[in-house]
Amino acid sequence: MAAGVIAGLVLGRLADRSSQKSGPGPVWRIMRRLNPRVAGAYRLDGPNSGLVLVLTTTGRKTGRPHVTPLQYEAIDGVLYVASARGRQADWFQNIEANPRVTVEVKGDRFTALSQPITDPERIADFLEMRMQRHPTMIRVMLLMHGLPPRVGRDDLVRLARKLALVALQPEEIQD
Repeated sequence: MAAGVIAGLVLGRLADRSSQKSGPGPVWRIMRRLNPRVAGAYRLDGPNSGLVLVLTTTGRKTGRPHVTPLQYEAIDGVLYVASARGRQADWFQNIEANPRVTVEVKGDRFTALSQPITDPERIADFLEMRMQRHPTMIRVMLLMHGLPPRVGRDDLVRLARKLALVALQPEEIQD
């Protein structure tokens, strides 16, 4: 799993360097095509997957389901997922159009209402919490974003302006 996380961070950093103005760059397009396979691997591994959930959104243009594996944090019964592409991520735009999503995590499947969060202070709080829970992984992410491994609050707020966060409030547990 650690290799996959690091590979995702490297691909994410390469994608950050590609043009974001005219749509997703080539690395993001590759990642989008791989999402169903990664989600399938997660479903086979189930509860042993640790930090990853599978988010299914409804396409804002097509109305079709779109599957995205994402790292998450659970805080007081709410799951949080972050977008390295900020509001430009397709899954984030789908959530803005239709906040009802399906979540698969640790062997459970449920519908949830999603709440987009774009406030840099709240996102910086989330990053600080993740640094406490996963210091090595988050420091690697910071390096990929061009920040030193030890950052101050101002650095996190600046980075947070480029990111987006979503709170997933479970509605009901399904089989």
